[in-house]
Amino acid sequence: MELRTADTIDPEWLTSALRSAGALPTGRVCDISSAPVGNGLVADSFRFTLGYADAPPTAPATIVGKFPSHDPTSRKTGSDHLLYVREVSFYRELAATVAIHTPRAYAAVIDPATDDFVLLLADLAPARQGDQLAGCSLADAQIAMGEAAALHAPRWGDPALERLDWLAIRPAALAGMVDAMLPTIIAMFLERFGTMLAPEHAAMIDRLPAALIAMRGTRNAPVTVMHADFRLDNMMFDVGGCTRPMATLDWQTVTAGPGLTDVAYFLAAGISTAERRAHEVELVRFYHTELIRRGVRNYGWDNCWRDYRRFTLHGIVMGVFSALSVERTPRADALFLRMTEGACEQAADHASFEFWL
Repeated sequence: MELRTADTIDPEWLTSALRSAGALPTGRVCDISSAPVGNGLVADSFRFTLGYADAPPTAPATIVGKFPSHDPTSRKTGSDHLLYVREVSFYRELAATVAIHTPRAYAAVIDPATDDFVLLLADLAPARQGDQLAGCSLADAQIAMGEAAALHAPRWGDPALERLDWLAIRPAALAGMVDAMLPTIIAMFLERFGTMLAPEHAAMIDRLPAALIAMRGTRNAPVTVMHADFRLDNMMFDVGGCTRPMATLDWQTVTAGPGLTDVAYFLAAGISTAERRAHEVELVRFYHTELIRRGVRNYGWDNCWRDYRRFTLHGIVMGVFSALSVERTPRADALFLRMTEGACEQAADHASFEFWL
């Protein structure tokens, strides 16, 4: 399928895309309009409103299109870290093999030479958009734990994941680049946010490079499909007129890794530190119960809780690295500072660095 930008998508192209996906068996798109949507940091999304001629009532009235970011810094990040390749490949190869709810993809096309891409996704509006800065209720947090288990359980310990070059091998090859960049990124992050961070949090951030190298060497945690940016801005609740409790978006960071990384990351960033301390055991236990219900075996509660405690460092890495990798805005600054502080508090509570250093 020919690639298009948000400005060059036309009715004929959309007709072809929807027909190929089986969403428009008869009729044609005759009119389109678009408007920006979402809070994406490394890609641009638009809602397209469609008019039809001779189409069935099941034809989608609106769809969401996703494209490379207009911002050069964000686009370079998307290309350098394989974010665009990973998201398109997730919808092509993995989405149908996991149980987490995601929007249907009508088209998933990418040019590997340029990283130009188009994703056409089902529009989940009027679902309730998660908001990282506002946080969420404990009820929503439990829903997210259940959806995390729905993602992780079906491919838990699956050796076939290692054979997906875009998922496991190529992202692992980026580790050297990340290791080389991280000291500079940390210095820039501390220059930007240092006066707003507690001294003990700044000290944790300085310890990240050595801890990450040790984390990559671990072989005693089950590997599964991991979202790796499992947070409220990438979630929608009460989907499809409340027929589904939640859907997860933005699969640009999907990788193969320990599932508890997603769990720890969400709880550090999605609820307040006080709520996390009061309720994290019950929320992680709910996740573990759902894993077992979905067929995971030989993974007891003690191992689950250990992995939750030791993989909290991902939240610090994401806060620090992302802040310096995308277009700077007041919301982004507030978001990444909150994420980093929450993950530092979580790591301190569980002595997470002591697992690695």
